[in-house]
Amino acid sequence: MTRMVNGMSASQLQGVTWQKSGRSNPSGNCVECAPLPGGGVAVRNSRDPEGPALIYTPAEIEAFILGVRDGDFDNLLG
Repeated sequence: MTRMVNGMSASQLQGVTWQKSGRSNPSGNCVECAPLPGGGVAVRNSRDPEGPALIYTPAEIEAFILGVRDGDFDNLLG
């Protein structure tokens, strides 16, 4: 597999399985995540599957998920 860096083309992440939230809407406005070999997580925009992917370490994705669970980002919903 290619060296993984932030902003790399998601199409370079061959062999990963992208997953959408069950809360995604049918218009395709979704964020997709994929577990990476070595424990990281890639994130991409489902409307641009060949576009850039953000690569997060296990610690970064854990901090984000825990923050979401704690309501840290509820103010972003308006």
